Amino acid sequence: MFKHHDALQAAIARPLWHDPQIMPEPLPPLTGQEQCELLIVGGGFTGLWAAMQAKERKPDIDIIIIEQTFVADGASGRNGGFLSSSVAHGETNIEAQFPGEADELEELGTRNMKELLETLEKYNIDARYEKTGETSVALDPESAIRLHEEYRELQSEGRDVVWFDKDAMREQANSPTFFGGCWNRGGQDGVIDPARLCLGLKDVLVNQLGVRLYEGTRMLDVKPAGKDGMRAACEEGSVVSEKVLLATNAYTSSIGRIRRSVIPVWDYQIATEPLTDAQLDKISWGKPESRHALGDFSNMFHYFRLTRDNRITWGGGGAVRYYFNRGIDMKFMDAPQRYEQLATEFFDMFPQLEGDVKFSHKWGGIIASSTRFCVVPGVLYNGRLAWAVGYTGLGVGASRFGARIGIELLGYQPSNIIKMKFVTGRALPWVPEPLCWVGVRLTQKALIRADKNGGKRGLWLRFLDLLGLGFTC
Repeated sequence: MFKHHDALQAAIARPLWHDPQIMPEPLPPLTGQEQCELLIVGGGFTGLWAAMQAKERKPDIDIIIIEQTFVADGASGRNGGFLSSSVAHGETNIEAQFPGEADELEELGTRNMKELLETLEKYNIDARYEKTGETSVALDPESAIRLHEEYRELQSEGRDVVWFDKDAMREQANSPTFFGGCWNRGGQDGVIDPARLCLGLKDVLVNQLGVRLYEGTRMLDVKPAGKDGMRAACEEGSVVSEKVLLATNAYTSSIGRIRRSVIPVWDYQIATEPLTDAQLDKISWGKPESRHALGDFSNMFHYFRLTRDNRITWGGGGAVRYYFNRGIDMKFMDAPQRYEQLATEFFDMFPQLEGDVKFSHKWGGIIASSTRFCVVPGVLYNGRLAWAVGYTGLGVGASRFGARIGIELLGYQPSNIIKMKFVTGRALPWVPEPLCWVGVRLTQKALIRADKNGGKRGLWLRFLDLLGLGFTC
């Protein structure tokens, strides 16, 4: 029997964020034919932020959003709620993918975060934002050495970073597996409740800004209509519009360029019941000065944080999976082995809580991974159809920037951003099956081996490095 069976036995198979008390009844689906200026396909972060920014730039714009299920159902309501200012998956990835644009992308990311938080304040959206910064923890002496080198580099750049040696780190959050930590506390990085963010944006768009939103509406196809329009066919109706933004992220697209640029990857999480003060004391985590948002300094890293009611959410690690032939069916959320693996790894990190803490929720969802590890924008039909997909796990903040790129590609107050290599450069397409599945599994195993070998990268990873696909971030 699974060692931690009792801890997982009562866990509800539902995202922690989908509290029935806050989830509204879905809006009615689209029926018949509608017309608008801008059609947005997808009611997640990208779609909602695109509508918000389009309204800011052109208040009288007529917008329709269609969502296949309900707002906050996809990756936007199933993530860990880590809010990062990086729009391109970290400095290492920026240097590898977009040489010469690092400073500009950092500035754009900082501005994007500032504007995101200003929007929450302006419309009184309580996304339960908490400014925690970002803390990486080393799980072995070799990783501590490499993490300290990274700390020194950040310090030399004038960043607001704090180094914790083994003892100091365990005073911040006590695990026998921690050998050091780096707290990047500058900027506005932190944590939020992702579903509350989605629902807050939805409420403002529909009830204050006049956006029409149809849930339970699946788009079947989208094609040009005449010389200057588009027509989207849905299951029970259609939308004729001047422009279309596809914000479908990991979900299969009818547009070949989008379909080839991303693959759907399943990420799984579990969450504990609210911890008592005594339980928090056991791990020295949760004091006002030490509510760190944590991630271990590994290739196959875990990410974990405290919620407002002092639950720990725990995800990532080796439980991440790509299923053959781009599997996205919700049957893959029923994955006992993934949840058992996560629970085992949780108690390996915090053995003080074994037998004392139970898990209340377990869930999974698909993220879109691109070969450049950040958003892939694009445009077709002479600027009538655009997209922004493929955030590769850091989309909570970056999706607002991706939405900005999308509407600028459609002609809504375009700036010099759309001339950057970050936008104009194409992502290397994923190879077809069965090579894709084999390659992803081979890479995952190689990353796990590297983590067990002090970070030393084997032949396969070094080969990917040469191709710019080395999962360097």
